[in-house]
Parts: sequence; C-alpha cells; structure tokens
Amino acid sequence: MWTSGRMSNAKNLFGLGVSLYFWGLLDLTTTVLSGSARPLTEGQEDNLSDKLHQRMKRSWVWNQFFVLEEYTGTDPLYVGKLHSDMDRGDGSIKYILSGEGAGIVFTIDDTTGDIHAIQRLDREERSQYTLRAQALDRRTGRPMEPESEFIIKIQDINDNEPKFLDGPYVASVPEMSPVGTSVIQVTATDADDPTYGNSARVVYSILQGQPYFSVDSRTGLIRTALMNMDREAKEYYEVIIQAKDMGGQLGGLAGTTTVNISLSDVNDNPPRFPQKHYQMSVLESAPISSTVGRVVAKDLDEGINAEMKYSLVDGDGLDVFDINTDPNYQVGIITVRKPLSFESKKSYTLKVEGANPHLEMRFLNLGPFRDTTTVHISVEDVDEPPVFEPSIYFVEVPEDVEIGTTIQIISAKDPDVTNNSIRYSIDRSSDPGRFFYVDITSGALMTARPLDREDISWHNITVLAMELNNPSQVGSVSVTVKVLDVNDNAPEFARFYEAFVCENAKAGQLIQTVSAIDRDDPQEGQHFYYSLAPEAANNPNFTLRDNQDNTAWILTRRSGFRQNEQNTFYLPILISDNGRPVLSSTGTLTVHVCSCDEEGVVMSCNAEAYVLPVSLSRGALIAILACIFVLLVLVLLILSMRRQRKQPYIIDEEENIHENIVRYDDEGGGEEDTEAFDIAAMWNPREAQLVVKNRQDMLPEIESLSRYVPQACIMDNNVHNYVLAKLYEADMDLWAPPFDSLQTYMFEGNGSVAESLSSLQSVTTDSDQSYDYLTDWGPRFKKLAEMYGATDSSGVLW
Repeated sequence: MWTSGRMSNAKNLFGLGVSLYFWGLLDLTTTVLSGSARPLTEGQEDNLSDKLHQRMKRSWVWNQFFVLEEYTGTDPLYVGKLHSDMDRGDGSIKYILSGEGAGIVFTIDDTTGDIHAIQRLDREERSQYTLRAQALDRRTGRPMEPESEFIIKIQDINDNEPKFLDGPYVASVPEMSPVGTSVIQVTATDADDPTYGNSARVVYSILQGQPYFSVDSRTGLIRTALMNMDREAKEYYEVIIQAKDMGGQLGGLAGTTTVNISLSDVNDNPPRFPQKHYQMSVLESAPISSTVGRVVAKDLDEGINAEMKYSLVDGDGLDVFDINTDPNYQVGIITVRKPLSFESKKSYTLKVEGANPHLEMRFLNLGPFRDTTTVHISVEDVDEPPVFEPSIYFVEVPEDVEIGTTIQIISAKDPDVTNNSIRYSIDRSSDPGRFFYVDITSGALMTARPLDREDISWHNITVLAMELNNPSQVGSVSVTVKVLDVNDNAPEFARFYEAFVCENAKAGQLIQTVSAIDRDDPQEGQHFYYSLAPEAANNPNFTLRDNQDNTAWILTRRSGFRQNEQNTFYLPILISDNGRPVLSSTGTLTVHVCSCDEEGVVMSCNAEAYVLPVSLSRGALIAILACIFVLLVLVLLILSMRRQRKQPYIIDEEENIHENIVRYDDEGGGEEDTEAFDIAAMWNPREAQLVVKNRQDMLPEIESLSRYVPQACIMDNNVHNYVLAKLYEADMDLWAPPFDSLQTYMFEGNGSVAESLSSLQSVTTDSDQSYDYLTDWGPRFKKLAEMYGATDSSGVLW
C-alpha cells in the first residue's frame, strides 16, 4: 500500500481549505505489479474480468502539494513524502521522481521518499509543476506500484509591485477645458496572484500635478481639476501617478509612472497689428503683381487658430493695389494691381484689415477677432521711355503707292515731367527689306520701296522712339501695314496648254478646255473673259466659246485637217479680267494634227520627216572654221576699242589737286560703303549694338552727333521723297555706275556742333591754283566748274 504525506503540514493545509490526501486500497494493482508473468487459466480470466468491472480501491489517492515561493533558507525546502505500504523499511523499495523540474528543482530520497525543493521558487515565473512518482524493486528494478501523477503548486506571497507597462504616457487636452474633462487613463498591472489575498489589488493616486489634474483611484482615469488653463501661459505639464497594491494599505508595494500632458491650442486670442501705421514706397515703373511691402498681425494662437486673412477695406488705392496672404508666414503682401504714374498721383493711403477665418463660438466674447492698420504708399519718379499714343498702329496702303508717300504719323511723348525731345527710327530686324522709312523728328512713316501685295501682303514693323537726352530710354510700338490690292497683274493661262485634233474631226468638235489665273485678289471676286486675239478673230480652223465660269472651250470650225498639209496650229487667245483698269494678256494654244482611228483614239501626231543627205568636203569645213575665227577677232577688237573710250581723264601727277579732287584708281566698295555708314545707327542705340559690316580698307570715323541737334532741324518732306526715289532707282539700275557712299548731312551748318563738313570755305586766302581744266571734262562736271569759278574759252562763267 502507497502512503504519501506531509503530516507536519497536513493540518495547516486543510486549514487553507485544500484537500491534500486521499487514502484507499488497490489490491488488484498490487497483485498485478507484484505477480509473476505467467499465462492465466480460463477460470482466472473470468475471475479477472469480474474484478475489472468491480470498484477498485487504491492504496493511495492524491494529486497536489503546496509550497511557499521565495524560500530564503539555506537548507532544501521540504515539500512532502512518498511511501508505499509495500515498503518495510529495509531499503528494498526505490522511489523515482520524474516530470517537470525533477532532479533540477525537486529531488526525492529514493529510500525514504522525501521530496525537497533545491532551488528558489517564484510563482510569477511558474505557478505549478506536474511530476510523476513510481516505486521500484531495488533488486530487480520492477515496478512495485503503478506510476502516479501529482502537482506541486507554488503558493503566492506579495513580492511584486504594480508596474505601468505602457508608461511613460503622453496626452493632450484643449486649453480652457472645463473641470473634469478626461485626459487619459493609465493602467498598472501586478504580477502577484489576484485570487489570493490583496497582493494584486491596486489603488491609484497622484504624486505630482496638482491642482491642475486629478486621478480616479480605482480606474486610473486622469481628469482636469482646474478651470481656464491657458496654453499661452503654460503649455506643458508633468504629472506623476502612483499605483500601490494591498489596496493601498501600509506595507503594500508601489510603482509610479510619468504622464506628459500638453494643452492644445484653441482660438481664444484675437489678432493685433504691432504697428498702426506703415510707410512704404514703390517705383512708378514697378510691373503688375510686383511686391510693394508686407504687413503682419500678431496672434498668440498657433496652427489653424493663428491663420490670417488680409484685405483692403478702405483708401484711395483700392483699384491700384491688392493684398494677398502668405499661407506659410501669415503676412499680408501688398502688390501692384494697375500701372503707376508719378505724374498722375504721387501717394496713396490704404486701410488694411487682418482677421481670423476660423472662429469658435464659445470664445466670441473675447473678440473681435480682427484688427486694422493704415498703410501710406509713396510713388517714386523714374526716367521712363517714350510712350506711343496709340499703343498700336494699323495702316492700310494700296500697293501702287508712290515711293516717299507718308502713310502714317507715328507719335510718342516723354511721360516724365522733363518732356524730352523724341527721335524716331525703325527696328531693321522687323523690316529687313527696308520697305519703309520714318522721319527722325516728325515720326512720319513713309514708303522707301515699291510695295507688292502679291509678294508681301502684310508688314509688321517696329518703330522705336528714343529720348534725345537719354538714348538708353527707348520705347517701341508695333505698326501693322496691310497692303491693299490693285489690279496690276493680267490674267494668264493656269498652265501650258497643248491640244490635238484628229484628221477625221468634224466641225464644232471640242478639243480643249482652258482656264486662267490672276495674282490679284479683287473684293468682288475674279471673273475672266476669253476671246480670240484680234489677229485670229476670223480664224478659219478654230473658234472659242466663253463658258462664263472662268473657263472657255476651243472648238473646230471645220473638218478635213491633214498632217501633210499642216501638222501644228498656234491659236492666240485673249484673256481679260474684271478689274479697274481692265488688264489682259494673250496666251497661245498649240494644236497638233494627229492621225486617229475611227473611235477618235490618237495613233500618231508626228509628220514623216524628209531626210536630206548632206555631205561636206574638207575644204568647205576649213572655210567655215576660218570665218568663225575672223568673227571672233572682230568681236575682241570692238570690245577693246569701247574700253579705251571709257578710260577716265587722268590728271598729271604735277597737276594733282590734293584737297579738292580725289583720284580713284580702284573700284568703289559699293554696298559695303553704304552699310559701313548707316545713318540709322546714329539715331537708334539698339541698332548701334548690332554687328556692322565695315569696309576692310577704312575705319568709320563718324560719331553720332544727334544728341546735339536742335529739334527745329526738320528735313523737308519733298527732299525725303526725292532722295528715296533716287536711291531706289540707283539700287534697281544694274548699269548705273557704283556710288561709294551716300551720306546724309541733314544737320550740317550752324545747328551742328561739328559745324560745316564742307570744304567750300576751307580756303581763306587767294590761291594761284587754276581750275579751268574742269571745263574740258564735259557737261557732267559743269556744276563743279561753276563752284570753282572756271570759265569757258569765251570768258563766260559756266
């Protein structure tokens, strides 16, 4: 029989309400374990079966041991004792312990069956151990009792303080919250056994953070305890919460945690401008949307509660200036809305308002949540470029306008108080063909070359206006010139027409349809009239029918055409338009006579050629070559004589006139000279910066004197027209002699700082130099001879 127990502690354990031992008998088990292994007879099997169905009595029935944790003694802690009724105390029984912690945490005396704990036990690490006990025959090793399982439970003591596993805590609560507003709930856990005593019963209290906050002792919920807490006065609070076990009684263990509480902002502070008056200035040339200055209203709140919206509420510049809010820095940016003019208005006054767009109804009594300030803006004067009136020009001009005709007066003025004089020019990049010219002082826009609508129908030129005293100030205006059409192009065939007629063609048969084109574009549309030319009005072979739709039919007048008689006919056709004046042209239709089959399909349009064999002798060939050689010699001789006639009169070196007559031994520069001294470069500083094509054999020495020219120097319009017309004639005449340079000395004389550029008055003393030979140079030098007082042989002054 097994017996087990811890008799010294049995009475105490029963006092705790835990049953430890149950006693009984198990004869069958003892018989089976202690019997020998031999076969059973049939009667024994029946007897065994009857016994298995009967209630069995065990020699020991138990399942639990209890032991206190945290034993601090030096000796092993006694747990209990195992004993079998088959143990007679002679040591023949060997007790074995197996299972959780066997041999490591718990040991058993294999002779006496005493169980001891050899390590410190902690219920929070492990609350119970499951082990198995068995009694063996020490000599044979055979089980004396069946193996039984039992549990050793660790009994709890208060050895763990409460802990805040989620601490430290961070929380936020709106400022100005009412008393009792929930902030955050904290929770502490105690590792002790909550089912045994008060070891795990926790109570909360606040150690730091009063009188601003309070904590519920049972739930750990933190609430506000003070009203009207202002974030702008104090924003952050550190609260320390304590959790104590044993229900808060003396001797209980405690743990603490920190709760960092911040007050979140609400809109309880209205905005205020630190300045009630702002002084700003802006240049009158400031572009649209440029910044004038900034204003800022201070708000003690933050985030969305500090957002600001600025607006102009009063003043004399509401339509001239605008204000925008910078969302990043919450400042008001004043910008230019319309162009400024110092001459029109020198200062403006604005009233600026800054307001919170997001309001809270419960704090409206702290308002108003808006403020105003006054801004004074001064407009500063700058030297502005000339301004054109109007700002754009549109001109319509017929294409047959004469050269030098004024088509538009361009007007600009200096907007500044000084009202400087203006000089006009054309931006040559906008008029590369140099079709136009503008008078430098009057701004009269004139034609410089013939206009052709069929070549260029629109001209977009830029006219520049420069201040005389400040050439850097240049204004510009766009001038659009529309070239109007005039009837200056005669209609002509749309293409080259070539027709054929069959030899078997009948009278009245259509052989060709012709059409025409006209480069002109009349407003009423194009309409062409067709007829046979006067010399072919009575043509016996063909006739023409005008279809009145800008086409015409060519019909045969007769039949019986023959290739061997005439294989090609040329029919002149007169084409007229409906313009004013009426223009016409003559086109020729080539008609070939062809051989056709019965269905009118062309078979052959070439007449058989007559081959005439030609054979020339050697003497005839030599004679022909000799004639060609003689003709070439005659041509070369004629050309040489003509060149000698054109040789210029060369003055002897001894009679060379130094300052008056210059002898040219080489060909002039032509266009290079003209471009080397472009007078427009002295009027327009923009064109002066362009790359000028200079002559390689000379350097330009002319400097612009336009700034010293009085405004009264205005060239006569007739002179302009004459010069422009002659210049165009010289450019268009391919056979005219080259002119080295064409200079315009419109400012010479008393009005020029450089004074006169002429050499007529350079000789102040009498000279013995004779210029009578000028009369021998012919009529072309008559004017020069008159200037130098040369007389002819009769003594009469030229």
